[in-house]
Amino acid sequence: MTNILTLLYIGNATEYFKPFDQKNNLSFIFLEDSVKAINYLESDKSVDAIICDFMLPGNNGLYLYEWIKENSKHKDVPFILLSKEFSDKIYKRSFKKRVNDYYVINDTSAEDIIERVKFLYENKGITSSTNLPELVDEEYKMPWSKRIFDIAVASAVLLAASPFLLLIILAIRFESKGKVYYISKRVGRKTFDFYKLRSMRSGADELLKKLAKEKNQYNTAPQVEEEKETEPCPRCSALPEGQSCSPLMHFDTYSICDYWYNHQKAEKAKRNSAFVKIVDDPRITRVGKFIRNTSIDELPQLINVLKGDMSIVGNRPLPVYEAELITADDISKRFLAPPGITGLWQVELRGRGGDMSEEERMRLDNEYAEQFRGNNYSFWYDMKLILRTIPALLQKDTV
Repeated sequence: MTNILTLLYIGNATEYFKPFDQKNNLSFIFLEDSVKAINYLESDKSVDAIICDFMLPGNNGLYLYEWIKENSKHKDVPFILLSKEFSDKIYKRSFKKRVNDYYVINDTSAEDIIERVKFLYENKGITSSTNLPELVDEEYKMPWSKRIFDIAVASAVLLAASPFLLLIILAIRFESKGKVYYISKRVGRKTFDFYKLRSMRSGADELLKKLAKEKNQYNTAPQVEEEKETEPCPRCSALPEGQSCSPLMHFDTYSICDYWYNHQKAEKAKRNSAFVKIVDDPRITRVGKFIRNTSIDELPQLINVLKGDMSIVGNRPLPVYEAELITADDISKRFLAPPGITGLWQVELRGRGGDMSEEERMRLDNEYAEQFRGNNYSFWYDMKLILRTIPALLQKDTV
């Protein structure tokens, strides 16, 4: 015999759910306010799920939710919160308090809410009964030999190069207006301020989005016109007016169903490479081209090394817009290694004049990072990469 689900609804939109009462193995209990709901729940009666309006006489649905969570008898009962209009504030508060779900009643059909309730009821015991594997936190520790070497080399090079750096700084200032140095946020094992000598004209960052589409050496996918957020979902278009194929997401000027939002997001990710490297970048100045070809622009990163943000050898720290695209496990392994001025893929890339696929760069990043799992670090491997860096410092391409 199929069990009958007892659903408690608290609010003043009883007509929304009454057509489903005593049908399809559902039994509704309708109450107007939280006081009656608390009195009902304090009795020996039980419910399988709770649907509650946010606006209730005297208080709100989140107040009732907090009372339920403190009541051991009902704390595992699925709880759905409803509001008549979308509110970003209520939405954030609801999920911060771990409400099971939140719906705008005018934008969601009663059938969808009931189906969600059934799903939550049928799966409410899974997370508590399943033995999840214990997560091992891979703590990173900089090898002492690597840190001592970093401090010694960075200090010596900065001291020796300081007169020459002064001349380069004057040349940068003479050719174009603006600061002679450039600071950007980079992501290695943490986010930090990344220092370089300025090699580009003022306003260079504003041109990056356009150039990344047209001249990014890693972007091999064919360029297609981006879908607009207002383009209708084909699944929703096939449904009667007012219905959606999945819960709606509300933004300032438009609403979009969850399915179509994630579809567009996935398609956009396919078209855009995680890494950006501009070939023959037109933003670069004449002095900038010289200091890039000779890698002089990277000398201020020795300050990052002294601060402990970077190492002499490691995986290149990424701009935030690149790092946020790297979420897959097989790609994110690169962050096991410290960020460095030079490293395996940098040597390979410059040795080939900038000709390298995104997949190969990922593989080389991961290859270097693997030695930081356990005690596999090799000081002499770093020395080998440094020796390979020296002939790669002089190059023709500004990559």
